[in-house]
Amino acid sequence: MNSNIKNRDEIEDIYKWNTANLYKDSEEAAKDMQFIRELLEKFHGLSGKLSNKETILEALLLQDTLDQLMEKCYTYAHMKLDEDNANTASLALFDQVKSLFVTYSEMTSYFIPELMKIDYTLLEEYSKAEDFQDYRHFIKEIGRNKEHILSDPEEKILSSFSELTGAPKSIFQILNNADLKFGHLKNENNESVELTHGRYHGMLQSQNREVRKNAYNQLYGVYKSFRNTIAQTLINSVKKDCLLARLRKHNSALEASVFADNVDLSVYNNLINSVRKNISLLHRYVEFRRQVMKLPELQMYDLYVPLVSELNKAYTYQEAAKLMLDGLAPLGEKYLQDLKGGLDNGWVDVYENKGKTSGAYSTGTYGYHPYILLNFNHTINDVFTLAHEAGHAMHTFYSHNNQPYRNASYTIFVAEVASTLNENLLINHLLAKSTDNKEKLYLLNYNLEQFRTTVFRQTMFAEFEKIIHQKIEEGISLTPDSLCEIYYELNKFYYQGVQLDDEISMEWSRIPHFYNAFYVYKYATGFSAAVALSNGILKEGQEKLEKYLAFLSSGGKDYPIELLKYAGVDMGTPQPVDDCLKSFGESLDLATKLL
Repeated sequence: MNSNIKNRDEIEDIYKWNTANLYKDSEEAAKDMQFIRELLEKFHGLSGKLSNKETILEALLLQDTLDQLMEKCYTYAHMKLDEDNANTASLALFDQVKSLFVTYSEMTSYFIPELMKIDYTLLEEYSKAEDFQDYRHFIKEIGRNKEHILSDPEEKILSSFSELTGAPKSIFQILNNADLKFGHLKNENNESVELTHGRYHGMLQSQNREVRKNAYNQLYGVYKSFRNTIAQTLINSVKKDCLLARLRKHNSALEASVFADNVDLSVYNNLINSVRKNISLLHRYVEFRRQVMKLPELQMYDLYVPLVSELNKAYTYQEAAKLMLDGLAPLGEKYLQDLKGGLDNGWVDVYENKGKTSGAYSTGTYGYHPYILLNFNHTINDVFTLAHEAGHAMHTFYSHNNQPYRNASYTIFVAEVASTLNENLLINHLLAKSTDNKEKLYLLNYNLEQFRTTVFRQTMFAEFEKIIHQKIEEGISLTPDSLCEIYYELNKFYYQGVQLDDEISMEWSRIPHFYNAFYVYKYATGFSAAVALSNGILKEGQEKLEKYLAFLSSGGKDYPIELLKYAGVDMGTPQPVDDCLKSFGESLDLATKLL
């Protein structure tokens, strides 16, 4: 672990994504922004004229062009800002794009309400024509959303507030990524290093308990000192969610969120119910970990350290990429060739640098290759993160290459299937080739940690989100104290057997996903679906693989539950989650026998 974080210009170009594939610089992006303004005037000129099939088609085609350009500008601007959140030029460009998006929203807001005024049976009839074939699912969505679209003036008012409704998220991002400083502390080698988001998880994996404890306490000490500010930011984000849901005539913010994917509310509730019903499995795992670590009691900072210290080795980025590609061999030669081509040609931004956005993600815009942001820190977790984000990237790559623009974007609900399936295949590969019991125990524990953090932990997050939104909807005020109390009580239920502390009650304050309401449950449902699909590919081979690759290429041409049914998994029932938790229990049994 290096003691100092490098500046952006100190990172070798081969480890940076190639944003020049989008725009060579901000001046070139500005030209497209001006072109967008011109197209917006033309599009706005069609307001009040959507009276026939030809004009509607003209508007749809023009909107496609506008949306693609808008997405390209936004993708470029947010990637440049994510490279260094302290770069004022990048911040200015991103602000310009956000402002343009407000203008875009205002000038296009008439379109859906005006379509809503047209007899839906007539729109259905138009959609049967060959030149409307790319818009059939879109028109179907018009009918499904009709009761939740407001009048033209009301939609315009809401659009004008879009920048303000995004304020809680943007404020938290700047605070979390640019302003919060966590100080320095001693690492395993007694060297003073700066504590950052990227290093925190690595320190929690340290075999030195003092390093883990100090990193944990120091990080949460900083968040605790900002508890009132961050609480108000999150509370206002929750209020915004509830207000928008109410304005759009949904019964709750949760209902509004699942409606967007055409997912029944029971899917969300079934997840929480299944995990709660099987929570004894997590309690068994906690006790297993305590026994292996030979600790009188387990602390929260003891949950991430690998149980087999001899195998806690570091990986170069090149080693991680090769290991991932070997693990993904069951997905076929074409998948591997396409992915390797991307890794070698500017898809990935690898290492942490000063001001860089923490965590990892994949992004992309239609007509261009996808991108992956990492903060690679040489651990096995980083290898799996690469595989995870590669799953997103390849889903984007195949969807964009096989679907028209209108159907190319997939929902987060199915996106998490592609990413976690890659992780499942990789862990199966590593376990299958291992002949050493200690190595198997190490890998099994890593696998168990994936279950814990992706199914149990994300479900706990989902339950937290549900509770705090319900309280606002019931007229109950949220405070910093109540947020901490709710979060502490959930940890008390989920992590029975762990010695809880005041610090864990502040964990909600550092979770960026809470600013995308009801997002995290899709990690758990996606993981459950991925377990089923990966097991199918490994056990049944080519037929299951072809269905899965067809799923990756399907984008958003149908609703996520239907797309998964075509691939062979019915998430409308509790079965996939129950089966996933059963697999967790089986892995825990095997790990116990290896001791």
